[in-house]
Amino acid sequence: MTNDLKPRPVLRNLLVSSRPVSWVNTAYPFAAAYLLTAQAVDLPLVIGTLFFLVPYNLMMYGINDVFDYESDVRNPRKGGAEGAVLDRSLHRTTLLAAVLLPLPFVAFLLAVGTWLSAAVLALSLFAVVAYSAPGLRFKEQPFLDSMTSSFHFTSPALFGLVLAGADFTGGLWAVLGAFFLWGMASQAFGAVQDINADREGGVASVATVLGAAATVKYALAAYALAGVLMLFTGWPGALGALLALPYLANCWPFRAVEGSRAEASNAGWKRFLWLNYVTGFFVTMLLLWYAAAR
Repeated sequence: MTNDLKPRPVLRNLLVSSRPVSWVNTAYPFAAAYLLTAQAVDLPLVIGTLFFLVPYNLMMYGINDVFDYESDVRNPRKGGAEGAVLDRSLHRTTLLAAVLLPLPFVAFLLAVGTWLSAAVLALSLFAVVAYSAPGLRFKEQPFLDSMTSSFHFTSPALFGLVLAGADFTGGLWAVLGAFFLWGMASQAFGAVQDINADREGGVASVATVLGAAATVKYALAAYALAGVLMLFTGWPGALGALLALPYLANCWPFRAVEGSRAEASNAGWKRFLWLNYVTGFFVTMLLLWYAAAR
C-alpha cells in the first residue's frame, strides 16, 4: 500500500515532520531536570525548553523522514500525526531547516554552559543525526537503534541536569537509568508495527531481526526493569515504579503477535502516544511532591 503524496505547503510539511504530538517528550525532560536543579526560571531554561520543543524534534524527525522515504512511502500509517511522507522535492528544504533552525539555540546553550554540558549537547545532537543519516544509520543496528532512540529522550534531561549543575546521586542515576530503559522499550515496541514496511524498504531494525513477538517481549522486559530501577530512587520517587504498569498492560496483548499481523500493534502504539500524557501528569505530581519535600 502506498501513501497518497498530495502537495502540501512547505511549513505544514515541516510541522508534521517534527511530530507535534511528541514535542513534550523532549522539552519536558529538559525543563523538569533544569528547573528542579536550578530552582529558578531563567533564560537558559526558556531557550533550552524552546529548543527541545521544536528545533530538536524537527532535526530528529526531519532527517529521519528524508532518509526513510523508501520505507515510509510504503507505510500506511505515515502521513499524519505519526510522521510525514515527504515528497522528494521537499527533502533538501527539510534538511536545511533541520540544520539551520537549531543553530541559534545551540549557540546560546553552548555559550551559557560548561565544557561538560557542551559535551552532553554535542553527543545528543550526534545521536540525532547518527540515527538516520547515511553512513551511520544507527537505526539499522539492532539494539543500538533502541539505545540511540532512547538517548534522544534521556539526553535532554541529562543536559538539563548538567547545565544546572546537578549533584549526581545514586537515586538520580536510577531515575536516568529507568528513563533510558523506558525509551528503549518504547522504540522497540514502536518498531513492531513497521516490520513489513521496513523489510520492503530494505530497512533493518531490532524488530525486523528479532521478529514481532520477541520484540514485544523485549519491550515488556525493558519496561519491567525500568519499574524495578525506580524502586531505588528513594521516597516518593519509588512510587514511579507504578508508572511502568500501564505500559506493560499496553504491550501485553501483542506478546504473541505474528509477523504477518505486526501492523495490528499500531493500536497499542496509538494508545502509547496518549498514555505518555497521562503518565506525564503523574510524573509531574511526583516531581512537585519531591520538590516540596526537599
